[in-house]
Amino acid sequence: MNNKLYGDLIFEHSKKGRKGYSLAKNTFEHKTVELPETLRRKHDAEMPECDELTVVRHYTNLSHNNFGVNDGFYPLGSCTMKYNPIINEEIAALKAFASLHPLQPADTCQHALGIYYHLQQILAELTGLSEFTLNPFAGAHGELTGLMVIRAYHNHRNDEKRKKVLIPDSAHGTNPASAAVCGLDVVEVKSLDDGTVDVNDLRRLLGECGEEVAAMMMTNPNTLGIFEKNIPEIAQLVHDCGGLMYYDGANLNPMLGVARPGDMGFDVMHINLHKTFSTPHGGGGPGSGPVGVRAGLEPFLPTPRVIYNEESTMLVIDWGEPTASQPKTSDPQPLGSVGSFFGNFGVVLKAYTYLLSLGKENVKNVGPLATLNANYIKESLKDVYELPIEGLCKHEFVFDGLKDKSTGVTTMDIAKRLLDYGYHAPTIYFPL
Repeated sequence: MNNKLYGDLIFEHSKKGRKGYSLAKNTFEHKTVELPETLRRKHDAEMPECDELTVVRHYTNLSHNNFGVNDGFYPLGSCTMKYNPIINEEIAALKAFASLHPLQPADTCQHALGIYYHLQQILAELTGLSEFTLNPFAGAHGELTGLMVIRAYHNHRNDEKRKKVLIPDSAHGTNPASAAVCGLDVVEVKSLDDGTVDVNDLRRLLGECGEEVAAMMMTNPNTLGIFEKNIPEIAQLVHDCGGLMYYDGANLNPMLGVARPGDMGFDVMHINLHKTFSTPHGGGGPGSGPVGVRAGLEPFLPTPRVIYNEESTMLVIDWGEPTASQPKTSDPQPLGSVGSFFGNFGVVLKAYTYLLSLGKENVKNVGPLATLNANYIKESLKDVYELPIEGLCKHEFVFDGLKDKSTGVTTMDIAKRLLDYGYHAPTIYFPL
């Protein structure tokens, strides 16, 4: 826990005439460059004058203000702020991985391509889907890519009118944002008092615009930490009207070893490797948002892809471009590239290391232990804080401020006071 806060400005350490370095005498001919009046300064820029040691101390002290899971409790439920095992960083720093270039020949980087290929298979097994791409660079990027896959699927079927996405009112804000960026219209689905999707409201909406529905986006468990027990019925209703089910993998952690999105009826999903699989999150990033699809949707996934070539018995890179032997056809075409090269390889490598460290048996314990931890904290605090929805939660839960409203103490006050004591504050005023 870090209780020492450093708040000095670099200007406070400035001393007129103090230099951090010395330049060699200028031996070049002096030339005057005439700048337009609008681009000229009226007076010299006010820059701090510090020696190198002062600058190093200043920014080192500032770095001590950073807070992460290695420093203390980090109660961000759906963000799944996991400890980032040191072995992940050690593996990622190995020269055999750190010195790779994405354009080097495939036969010189089979070890790296093998990690891509194997992780795709592991994620497919864990989620009950058919195939994954590891190319998206973040969770919201994965959402956008998944929705682009869904649009490509409907367009390939000459069903371009499907431009509506059903999203529960408790959804993450990135869901409607990703839909809007993809050119889709958002239709809100109401929730019941217990926090789950109102199936009757969904049925009503499908009756009104079912032929225009491209997909329904959901997290399960939802943002309130509640498992959507009616998911089989919800999936059936959406599928019956021709839509697809999209799973936001932000809350996948409590499902590991318990249930698989593919078995629930989801067709497309993204996973946040920087949440569920222990890679650094937020400012410690970067992130990664792999996208998985059910059987039949694989051709729409973006390229490049790592595939196994039986003839050469090697892993090769499929760039998705027509060749003389494989000309472009009317068959489903991949999205093409959604980012540079193959996504964030370092994040992929760390997630792969985490999964191998746990092993198949221990991965099955992740979900139950996450659920146990969240319920322990909820039960410990429910007599002090207002619990709007009773019952077991999954990986997270939501309080509605203090039970005793007469104190005048707001949720914001509580969050700020936690920061004063060196604890990271939870997300506030969302989703309630």
